[in-house]
Amino acid sequence: MKFAHRIQNLKPEGAYRVMGLAQALEKKGRDIVHLEIGQPDFSTFPPIAKEGKAAIDAGFTRYNPSEGYSDLREAIAHYSEKRGIAASPSQVVVGPGAKPVLLFPLLALLEKGDEVLYPDPGFPSYRADIEIAGGIPVPVPLVEANSFSFDLEALRSRITKNTRLLILNSPANPTGGVISNSDLQEIAALARKHDFWVLSDEIYSRLVYDQSDAESIYALDGMSERTIIVDGFSKSYAMTGWRLGYAIMPNALAEKVSLLLMHAVGCTAGFTQRAGIVAIEQCDDAVSDIVKQYQLRRDQFVQGLNQIDGFNCRLPEGAFYAFPNVSEIGIPSSTLAERLLNEAGVACLSGTDFGKNGEGYLRFSYAASREQLAKAVERISSFVSTL
Repeated sequence: MKFAHRIQNLKPEGAYRVMGLAQALEKKGRDIVHLEIGQPDFSTFPPIAKEGKAAIDAGFTRYNPSEGYSDLREAIAHYSEKRGIAASPSQVVVGPGAKPVLLFPLLALLEKGDEVLYPDPGFPSYRADIEIAGGIPVPVPLVEANSFSFDLEALRSRITKNTRLLILNSPANPTGGVISNSDLQEIAALARKHDFWVLSDEIYSRLVYDQSDAESIYALDGMSERTIIVDGFSKSYAMTGWRLGYAIMPNALAEKVSLLLMHAVGCTAGFTQRAGIVAIEQCDDAVSDIVKQYQLRRDQFVQGLNQIDGFNCRLPEGAFYAFPNVSEIGIPSSTLAERLLNEAGVACLSGTDFGKNGEGYLRFSYAASREQLAKAVERISSFVSTL
């Protein structure tokens, strides 16, 4: 069967693939520690769940505006002000998860031959979405020694007359890195000089440790008119299955993205939007408490990994991923991840699931209990000692 060129290179996300393999082993009686999926192990906060149920009973189960309810968009704009992001509700577009509002701005902006710079290692959907939208993906390596920010010299060298957009992700999946203000300033200067857009994936913006913040490039001088912020409720509010995300962008682009949503998905479920308002307006303290728990898990898990021969793991500044350098072990990352699953009962991802520059790394999600994390370290250590 012949398929369109735009989907020729589409591949499944490694996380879903490994989860399926792990579940198959569990059906055979194996005990598996699941550290492969980037999903909070906490339940959705009770006030959010309560509002969602009440909204169903109240009839919020019908069609609604493609761009989202106006009061949710107002709540998002108000929340964004706390992060130094000045945006009106008309600039906010709500979607069924963050993924649609990651793809649709690319569909609205890219023409055939346009180049898009993106982080490598990075979230696999970036490259997939660029290709679906007809663009040319241009990977830019991240540097471990620079908190997994861009290699800025490599970034500069990859900018051409065809560069249309750059994708940022801070805090980042898979590395847990946070881009510094000085790097953001340099990236912003390049965007203004070469006149390209920036799509800033800030889905982990609430999950930052050591009482620090993840700044948004949107707030820098001259960037609001050329920046798209993508964010959502899945990670911070443990709402992965609710499918609720949003993007902030200039008004003219927001109108076009709303049209794409209209024709692709119609609208986002009304009861999830009502729950989203409660999340933003009532759950700040709950998020802060969870961040404290994630930080304890991070500290425990990274300390444990760094005691394993051949593992060298930087302390992640955000998100809930550890991305240890395992190049000293001398086994390709994909092989090592496969053996850890099959021989040690620990499900994780190869760094190469996130791009070629992920070779020599593994990704673990520490959105798991401290008991499970301790079990994982024990199993990994025991496995490595046999090599």
